[in-house]
Amino acid sequence: MKRALSSMFMAGSLMLAGALPGLAHAQDAVKPDAKAGEQLFVNGDMSRGVLACVTCHGDAGNSTIPANPNLAAMPHEYLVKQLRDFAPQGDKPAVRTGPDGAPSIMATIAPALTAQDIQNVSLYLSQQKLDWDQAGNATNESTMDRGQQIWRAGIVGRQVPACAACHSANGAGLPGEFPRLAGQHPEYILEQLKLFRSGDRANTIMYDITSRMTDPDLAAVADFAAGLR
Repeated sequence: MKRALSSMFMAGSLMLAGALPGLAHAQDAVKPDAKAGEQLFVNGDMSRGVLACVTCHGDAGNSTIPANPNLAAMPHEYLVKQLRDFAPQGDKPAVRTGPDGAPSIMATIAPALTAQDIQNVSLYLSQQKLDWDQAGNATNESTMDRGQQIWRAGIVGRQVPACAACHSANGAGLPGEFPRLAGQHPEYILEQLKLFRSGDRANTIMYDITSRMTDPDLAAVADFAAGLR
């Protein structure tokens, strides 16, 4: 079992390592401007159909709407990748879609963003502080033990690895590779886990993991992850 899990993590690491050089190369081509990113985040650009990001994601990326993620202090590289994933790439469909493949809310905004826009707003958000007083938190005491077990040890009988192995014990994540889940809205985390499992959010590693988890498993670990600090 340990050998199988080790192989899974090695494969995932190789996939990520292979993707990062290309991402770094793309970032080198455009110098991010945090001030310009702040302007776009706060005001948008209606001439291009770009809604002000603050409308959904809150002041400095601190969302007060459970369906919309907290983006404050998220890694620059991670935000860049996610914004790209919402938009089709040439003749390839968007990597991130909504349930049953329906376009996500971001599908109407991301295609209008230039490479410079993406770099700018991602840098701005990465420099903001998460407001822990209004951040997401665990709310279901009855599932706390189950969520903690999955987070720390996985589900051995179904070859589900511990979430902490990639997202760290305190949910801080790994900059450039795995996002912070601590303080994220539990409702948002759960929705993303379901999208991974359905394949509507394309991610081979997360699909393999969530496909072996039940709805109660997903709900328990999503709630626990949000409460990490």
